[in-house]
Amino acid sequence: MVDSPREGGYRPGYEVAAEQVLELIARLGLRPGDRMPTEVELAAQLGTSRTVVREAVKILSALGRVRAQKGRGLYVADDEGMLGAGRLASFFLPADLDHVYMLFEFRRVQEMETSRLAARRATPAELRAIDEAAALCRGGFDTEREELFTEGDDAFHTAIAVASHNMFLQTAVREARRLQAQSNLIGLHGSVGEHAAKAVEEHEAIRQAIRAGDPEAAAQAAAAHIDNTLDDYRREIQQRLFAPTE
Repeated sequence: MVDSPREGGYRPGYEVAAEQVLELIARLGLRPGDRMPTEVELAAQLGTSRTVVREAVKILSALGRVRAQKGRGLYVADDEGMLGAGRLASFFLPADLDHVYMLFEFRRVQEMETSRLAARRATPAELRAIDEAAALCRGGFDTEREELFTEGDDAFHTAIAVASHNMFLQTAVREARRLQAQSNLIGLHGSVGEHAAKAVEEHEAIRQAIRAGDPEAAAQAAAAHIDNTLDDYRREIQQRLFAPTE
């Protein structure tokens, strides 16, 4: 049975199956452009139903790790990063949902601590940089300019990390956001839709707490921001999975 428990709750079968498909690709030594087993063959090898496999393929297609060609079958996507987990130099596989969720956990710890330290240590110039980044992000949302929203979002989190006065946290935040960008299959990063509206308000709560010099309020606002982003991420995965197919 594909369904399995995970820490903190139940894991849907399609999540587990998606990860098992990637493991199978690595085990078979398939490269970008190679043809994969059919859905029926995958279901037999994974010991699950074709329906679960089809849902898993939707996840992997949305991630850009598998390419489904109508009438021709499934292929490994032309993405060199796909098999990165099998390389000694890399541990992070953006298509592995466990890795994505662990990354959110990691970011939560980072963002809480950088916000906490920024509330204690930010200089007037660093506070202005945080203000300007938040305003830029809001401006991108108000004008529906995706690139402006993205620029402001990156600048906001970077400015807080700088204000923490901890170079190791600055590096960790930058790297975690780079990895996050790899795993954003659903368009949350740079989106100017519902998620962006919430993100702008969440940024404001963090900004105000830092300006007020309240470390714990800043940390909790940062935690809420990451938690809400993860909730939106999960919700968008569900919507993509069960969207009508052509």
